[in-house]
Amino acid sequence: METREILERLCDGSLSIDEAELHLKQQPFEQMGDFAKLDMHRKVRSGFPEVVFCAGKANAHLLAIYKRLYETDGQVFGTRASSEQYEYLRDELPQLQYDPISRILKIEEVRQADTGSHGIGSIAVCTAGTADIPVAEEAAQTCEYFGSHVERVYDVGVAGIHRLFANMEPIHHANCVIAVAGMEGALASVLGGLVDKPVIAVPTSVGYGASFHGLSALLTMINSCANGIGVVNIDNGYGAAYLATQINRLGERNNDR
Repeated sequence: METREILERLCDGSLSIDEAELHLKQQPFEQMGDFAKLDMHRKVRSGFPEVVFCAGKANAHLLAIYKRLYETDGQVFGTRASSEQYEYLRDELPQLQYDPISRILKIEEVRQADTGSHGIGSIAVCTAGTADIPVAEEAAQTCEYFGSHVERVYDVGVAGIHRLFANMEPIHHANCVIAVAGMEGALASVLGGLVDKPVIAVPTSVGYGASFHGLSALLTMINSCANGIGVVNIDNGYGAAYLATQINRLGERNNDR
C-alpha cells in the first residue's frame, strides 16, 4: 500500500491509527533470503517502482522476486529477460507477458481497457534502422509501463534521410525524443538540429567491426555539435526511457498550469 493510500484510508476511517502505523513502520526494503533486498519504497521516493534486471539472475531467485513484487504492487516489470526465464516463471505466474524482441518480462495493471487512456503526454522513440528496434522497444515499452504515451518512428536513419523528414509531425509534438542508432550514430545529431525538445541518444551495438560494439556510435553522440542532446550507455533503452518519462511528466505538469 502506498503512503498516500494509507493517509486517505486513515482519513475516511477505513484504516485505524494502529493499522496505519504498522504499514508505515515497514522497512523501506524487504530482505529476500540472502540473495536480494527489494527496494519497496522506491516509488515513494522517486515516483518509479523498482524494475528487475533479469539477466544473470538464477531462476529461483528471479521467481521469488517477481512473486513478491507482484504481491505488493499488483504488477512487476523486468528487462533483459530470456525466453528460458519466461518459461520457468510462467508456470507459477501465468499472467506474465514476455516480448522476445525487447526481452521485457512483465505483469501489467490494466489501464487502457479501463480508462481508454493511452498514457500522458508524448515521447517519440526513433530508430536509425530496423536492427535497432530491440533496444528501441525496450525504451518504448518501459515508457508505456511508466504511464507515457509513445510514438514509434522506426527506420529513419541518415542512409535515407527523406524518411525522417516525412515523419516529423509526431516528433515535433512530443515532449521528449529518444534517438536509437548504431553504426556511426548520426541520427541523434540530426534530430538535435531539428527539434526544440530534449533528445536522449541511445547508441546501439549494431554495426560492423570498426563500430566496436557500439563504441563508435557512443563517441559520435557524445561529440555531437547539436544542442540539447544527452547520451546514455550502449544499448540502454531502459535508462533512456526512465529519463524521458521524467521529462515527459514535467512537460505535462507545466501544460496543466
